Amino acid sequence: MGSVPKHLILFAATTGYQIRVFADTARRLGMDLTLATDRCHILEDPWADRAIAVKFDRIPESLDVLRGLPCDGIAAVGDRPAVLAAEAAQMLCIPFHPPAAARACHDKYLARQLYQAAGLRVPSFFRAPLTDDPRTLARRAPYPCVLKPLGLSASRGVIRANTEEEFVAAFARIRKIGEQHLQVESYIEGREFAVEGLVTDGRFQAFAIFDKPDPLPGPYFEETIYVTPSREPSDVQQALLETAARAVRSLGLSHGPVHAELRYNAAGAWMLEAHARPIGGLCARALRCEGAVALEELILRHAIGEDVSQARLESGASGVMMIPIPKGGMYESVDGVERAAGVAGIEDVIITAKPGQRLIPLPEGSSYLGFIFARGDSAAQVEKALRQSHAELRFHIATALETFSP
Repeated sequence: MGSVPKHLILFAATTGYQIRVFADTARRLGMDLTLATDRCHILEDPWADRAIAVKFDRIPESLDVLRGLPCDGIAAVGDRPAVLAAEAAQMLCIPFHPPAAARACHDKYLARQLYQAAGLRVPSFFRAPLTDDPRTLARRAPYPCVLKPLGLSASRGVIRANTEEEFVAAFARIRKIGEQHLQVESYIEGREFAVEGLVTDGRFQAFAIFDKPDPLPGPYFEETIYVTPSREPSDVQQALLETAARAVRSLGLSHGPVHAELRYNAAGAWMLEAHARPIGGLCARALRCEGAVALEELILRHAIGEDVSQARLESGASGVMMIPIPKGGMYESVDGVERAAGVAGIEDVIITAKPGQRLIPLPEGSSYLGFIFARGDSAAQVEKALRQSHAELRFHIATALETFSP
């Protein structure tokens, strides 16, 4: 008699590539995975396999839909889905991050308060409604400073201001995005890093430190290259890992993936953000554990209670480039993909932009033209391959004409 398959619920606000990887992985492992997404309101049953329609901004209503579902594990992709996933896990008595912790990860101001209370290095900061007078707020701000919408991720809406006039201009741009509050914090000098890991019963296990070799001084903070293993000295790496672990404890994250962002300078490691979900988009492809185990498989196995504490990344180095949008407009085409894919060390070049798609750069936008993946013997080789591959690409972007109502 065959074993009964494990039932998992995956919460996601998209039906894109990473979600398909989760679905394919679950199928290969003999798991029954159900997608809970707000996309079902736009696309009827986008997988043709009983996807469940939820609304991430209506928690009680969505929990009523999920009540009574068979469930052995819960996973989430994205910050808003993670909040609903945490509420559902609590209702269904499934191990996951607590709702309060997931909400803190989705609120930069609350998270900063918790980091500060735990004694972590954080910039000076204050919160303000976007209905306030920007000139009054500009007189309060430390310079240089960074303005951040409270609930957005992927650097969307994040703008550095060096003067009061730049502050007022940045405030106006963020207001147009549609957020209600923003956070103002002092700018932190230094190099930026990401830490990827899992929490099990409150214990944080880091799998990778990503170096971000491109400087990120602003005024916008578009991330491009992630490379692992880190090339930093062991004491710097240790400080980053210890800071990330302390941040996990201060937020109360207890069970599931964590993606953390930090900076490091002469004063030490500074905590920026931690998220109750894995690294976003296609970037997870840059991480592969021994035995060709993808990050998505590790997360699913962990979600149903399997011990993944012995998982280790494959030897060598790997990295990803998130191809930036050079200018706004209508995407037409790209030349040089075959040449880019043929660069030594490149595993894949994936163009996600579609012909006719309107491209919006940061800080208003939140997407990329695509992704480049590389592997090699060293992080330096991987970074070089990513840059050479990107140099082969030529994107054709037409000027988007504004339309006006009569």
